[in-house]
Amino acid sequence: MGVDYYNVLEVGRSASDEEIKKSYRKLAIRWHPDKNPNEKAAAEAKFKEIAEAYDVISDPKKRTIYDQYGEKGLNASCDSQNGPSYGSSGSSTFCFNPRDAEDIFSDFFGSNPFGFENLNRSKSTSFQTDVAEHEILTIEVTPGWRKGTKVTFPEKGNEELNQIPADLVFIIDEKPHEVYKREGNDLVVHQKISLVDALAGTTINLVTLDGRNLVIDMTDVIKPNYEFVIENEGMPIAREPGKKGKLIIKFDVKFPSRLTPEQRAGIRSIFG
Repeated sequence: MGVDYYNVLEVGRSASDEEIKKSYRKLAIRWHPDKNPNEKAAAEAKFKEIAEAYDVISDPKKRTIYDQYGEKGLNASCDSQNGPSYGSSGSSTFCFNPRDAEDIFSDFFGSNPFGFENLNRSKSTSFQTDVAEHEILTIEVTPGWRKGTKVTFPEKGNEELNQIPADLVFIIDEKPHEVYKREGNDLVVHQKISLVDALAGTTINLVTLDGRNLVIDMTDVIKPNYEFVIENEGMPIAREPGKKGKLIIKFDVKFPSRLTPEQRAGIRSIFG
């Protein structure tokens, strides 16, 4: 089978997509050449091997082929696995998964500044056409980037004889967060509270995207659709370093489905 990609990524053959991605990120950061200046050549080789393994194991089609036929099967099926073409006229397609550079909100918040992609491109020469070149490209995620941001690597696309190589463009996407929703530079979180808390006050505890515990004492009466705004706790603003948007807490007051006669009487006595 040749190189054991599962062993390279330090995962089992039954590893889930999340386990594979988590291990890949850990290893890619550990072996990034910039983080190993005293062993740069060895780090570059290891980094390349990790990226190759992830490119295969993270792609369901390639992973199935690899599990059944090994590296030879991947090489034989490369033409059928090509993604869309990029760049100038005459460029042939890249033989790799043309994945978007996807990161969750926390990456755009600044806690995980690196994204990694690997690339096989075609280069035509006067002696032989379609010579494959492999290169590791590093994308440094800037805090505050938005969905649709383009990262361009000039002349890193396919190259035809006597032509300038095409550019390679990655389009950044965002994965939804389970707690926060992004609206421009602001972060929105929905908070459910009971009617008692809405009337008598309560404390809201939130974990920020950079891991801080945010404690908010609510003393105002909270009405349905009430919003509480905290300045400078939103997303970093990419073009204004050091500044952030707002954190907007939207409340959903849960009313009781029924009240006893005693409860009704008590409420009437309190509110007159």
